[in-house]
Amino acid sequence: MTRPAPATLPEPPAPELGAMPDVVDQVALARLYGEPLFAMPTDLYIPPDALEVFLEAFEGPLDLLLYLIRKQNFNILDIPMAGVTRQYLVYVEEIRSRNLELAAEYLLMAAMLIEIKSRMLLPPKKSAEGQEAEDPRAELVRRLLEYEQMKLAAARLNEVPQLGRDVWRAEVYIEQSLQPRFPDVNVADLQEAWRDIVRRAKLVQHHKITREELSVREHMSVVLKRLQGRKFVEFEQLFDAARGVPVLIVTFIAVLELAKEALIDLTQAEAFAPIYVRLAYQPA
Repeated sequence: MTRPAPATLPEPPAPELGAMPDVVDQVALARLYGEPLFAMPTDLYIPPDALEVFLEAFEGPLDLLLYLIRKQNFNILDIPMAGVTRQYLVYVEEIRSRNLELAAEYLLMAAMLIEIKSRMLLPPKKSAEGQEAEDPRAELVRRLLEYEQMKLAAARLNEVPQLGRDVWRAEVYIEQSLQPRFPDVNVADLQEAWRDIVRRAKLVQHHKITREELSVREHMSVVLKRLQGRKFVEFEQLFDAARGVPVLIVTFIAVLELAKEALIDLTQAEAFAPIYVRLAYQPA
């Protein structure tokens, strides 16, 4: 009796070439609008000038000319015009093909170099005094030396620490006191308050003639007693208009003496506001 052959499971179908998987597990090359890309597109176009690399950057014609001279270890006082001009024209031709506006000032310097080279080929002309003519390269050498000095000075200045680039200003948050600070009372405010008190005193004055000895020290004590146990007292409440002008004057002098001796404080909330009097703070 023979045993039946065991049943075999069917093999899964082979994946089709070029088929996209359903789950993206960090194998996509990139994402475009949220969709994964598993292969580089065949119709991708990159413009020729999309990426430009400049190995050397120059700030102007003199900078380029000085770079060529220093790179070849030429003597700046005896510039070989042929070699320098040839190298300069190669660079100018390169930037002219890319940016004509940028090449304009470089073309001007190239014309100057060609003129100097042409003057050097001609026989020198002596001046009227019999002296030899100046070297055609003298003016160019002077400009190059001045430019090199300014460039070195600018480099030294750039090494100095600058605010915002190398150092930053320290900032510390200081919490302000919540207690309001009242403005100081000036002389004009006291004068105006005194005039108002005198005007009201004249309305209730009596024609009784008496002689009374008034003491400033006594009224200073009276003012201090009125301020005892009270936080603020209005300035006008310290004066008793019914007792006449002499008492008002002595009381006013007593208030001034107390303020002078720093026994009381005169404050007001804002300009033209009522004046308040309080006992000065005495530390324990």
